Amino acid sequence: MKAARAVRMPGVQGPSLRTRSRLVSGTSNTKSSAASTTLLDPLSPSSTSSPPRRALKAPLAKLPLSSVLRSLLILSVSSSSLLLKPCIFALSQLAHPRSALLDVSKNPLLNLIVKHTIYKQFNAGENKAEVQQSIQNIKSLGCRGVLLGYAREVLVGEGQQGARDEKAALAEIQTWLDGTLRTVDMAQEGDFVALKFTGMGNDALSLLQKQADPTPFMDESIQKVCDLAISRRVRLLVDAEEQAVQKGIEAWIMKYQKYCNSQTPGRAIFFGTYQAYLRSTGETLARHLEIARREGYTLGVKLVRGAYMKTEPRHLIWAAKEETDRCYDEVVEALLARRYNSMLQRPSPDTPAELPPVNLIIATHNRESVRKAHAIRVRQAARGEDHGVDLSYAQLQGMADEVSLELLEGFEDAEAEVGMSPIAAPNVFKLLTWGSVQECMGFLLRRAVENTEAVGRTKDSQIAMINELKRRCRNVFGGNH
Repeated sequence: MKAARAVRMPGVQGPSLRTRSRLVSGTSNTKSSAASTTLLDPLSPSSTSSPPRRALKAPLAKLPLSSVLRSLLILSVSSSSLLLKPCIFALSQLAHPRSALLDVSKNPLLNLIVKHTIYKQFNAGENKAEVQQSIQNIKSLGCRGVLLGYAREVLVGEGQQGARDEKAALAEIQTWLDGTLRTVDMAQEGDFVALKFTGMGNDALSLLQKQADPTPFMDESIQKVCDLAISRRVRLLVDAEEQAVQKGIEAWIMKYQKYCNSQTPGRAIFFGTYQAYLRSTGETLARHLEIARREGYTLGVKLVRGAYMKTEPRHLIWAAKEETDRCYDEVVEALLARRYNSMLQRPSPDTPAELPPVNLIIATHNRESVRKAHAIRVRQAARGEDHGVDLSYAQLQGMADEVSLELLEGFEDAEAEVGMSPIAAPNVFKLLTWGSVQECMGFLLRRAVENTEAVGRTKDSQIAMINELKRRCRNVFGGNH
């Protein structure tokens, strides 16, 4: 969204132009708060000039007890190096069953156990009714909405043996199209739908590896998804994947960004994903920004740290976590200020110093990165600056819930304490995948593998859930609140 044009995100009730320059987020949340900008930063250190603040209430108090208990169980496993490895082994067996006993689509008891534990923790449901109930549950917490994905996909190296006929290839694409159109239909206005081009099957995988264009039927299918999303005012984003296919994915992303975003001046409908752990991220993003500037549309950017560290060529990735953190935070800083910096550098000396319009999703569980991004927005609001950058935050459902809810909690506390001009709460989204239990097993396996690189972060979430459970016990038995 570009504020100078007073363009509003469809489905979002935007503020009047009188208060527009004071927005912390680029779009308003239905739970907008009235607050002084000096009180709106629960995630960053207090300024010496800020008035005293009372401590935040418990953000996790909004979660139902069943969610707290389930999260505590799963986070306890995920944060234990001793328990996580056998968990990954078990999930691998379920994702690739060699017998009916281990096939969740054929073993009803196993299906029931998995669905009501790890599946329910991270997934939206198996049908439209279950998915939309999950969306409503998330919105009831104060979140703006969801990033919803369809679980079906084909991974590099899987299922490419033997000759394949054209009929089978077309059937794979049609299955992807049907599932993706259903996903867009399940999503609500303003939500995001996550796409995986590899879900179209082995032919798509092969084309992406070769950095070739999609076939006419693939192109027609993707455009159908784009057209439905635009008509329903739902946004689309493409996840990053392994480097074996990522260059091809980026080319397709830019093709459909132009197709979609050119139809919605000032805002992005189609987003690409950029991985901060790659050394090339700054260069890639700078190049894409200039393509968007030249072709006259707003670039949609989802920024993540990265999910394929165990399989990517090591020389492509920053040598230390601190370098990835610096890349992530400096790219965010550049995008929010719309100014190139040392990490996101101008592609050429002739490139204008100001970045072209951009819509940004900060998709991270890293609390410090959320702190820093939010602090920038608060400072901009305090100075009356509005760079026209539509900003959203996103975390996986069932992970980093304390970060998501703390971000919202501060605004509600500030509203209760002071009454000043309206200011928008952060747009917080939760990432959900839908599909049958069997279809989602690959997704769940990757979540477990990713946690081997983030045991410390998961431990923080586990501690947050333990503290919330203790707080509820004290309330029940008459202890201090």
